[in-house]
Amino acid sequence: MGLRAAHHREVLATAPDVGWFEAHSENYFADGGAALDTLSRVRERWPVALHGVGLGLGSAAPLDREHLRRLARLVAHIEPWAVSEHVCWGHAGGRHTNDLLPMPRTAESLRHLAARVGELQDALGRQVLLENVSSYLEFTGAQFTEAGYLAALVAESGCALLLDVNNVFVNARNHGFDAEDYFDELPLDAVREIHLAGHETTRIAGREIRIDTHDRPVCEDVWALYASARRRFGPVPTLIEWDAALPPLAILVAEAQRADAIG
Repeated sequence: MGLRAAHHREVLATAPDVGWFEAHSENYFADGGAALDTLSRVRERWPVALHGVGLGLGSAAPLDREHLRRLARLVAHIEPWAVSEHVCWGHAGGRHTNDLLPMPRTAESLRHLAARVGELQDALGRQVLLENVSSYLEFTGAQFTEAGYLAALVAESGCALLLDVNNVFVNARNHGFDAEDYFDELPLDAVREIHLAGHETTRIAGREIRIDTHDRPVCEDVWALYASARRRFGPVPTLIEWDAALPPLAILVAEAQRADAIG
């Protein structure tokens, strides 16, 4: 499960029956304090993964060296089983967006992103996982499918993949591709972690759009797609992402245990 501040005390008090926790890296960059202390105590009892949301690897500006320094310090302190970021950009001209923006799928952007992934892996001294993001519009001039771009990034940079099955489902519905074909394009041994989450369906200008919201249970169609992913990629560690409208901890535990039960 994702480790969220609203559940910190209950997690430590009740020790829920889950295999591991994932924490958003940037929430623990402080020099000390209650949040970092809680994460350290959780790490004493469960494996922990660190998931970054703010680096904007694909952005044109140089990587934030202070961000990298703080991340490397956190990694050394927590010793996570995995460190992940996103296949995205997020800032330009000194302005930061509040979203993970998709990369234009061109050979030029691939070279740029692969070089940035190399910088990150060098800074941390370890392989990182890169996650596919949700998207609602497509760039013109794409030279790769979305999955083909991820496969090429793995080959170019030596990274591994965090496969967000909900994002695959959302994008397949939004852009009209087959999610099973997407899985077939990915290198089998590159998928090291899976995310599951809830999403919203809305209509814009008469068109149905799926929006990745992380504020509700995983829908049955995504559970079915997850079962297919498990058949293809094996028993990959899987996370329930629920970041807004947080439910009681017991509901998250039940969702995590449902994922465990799918073979």
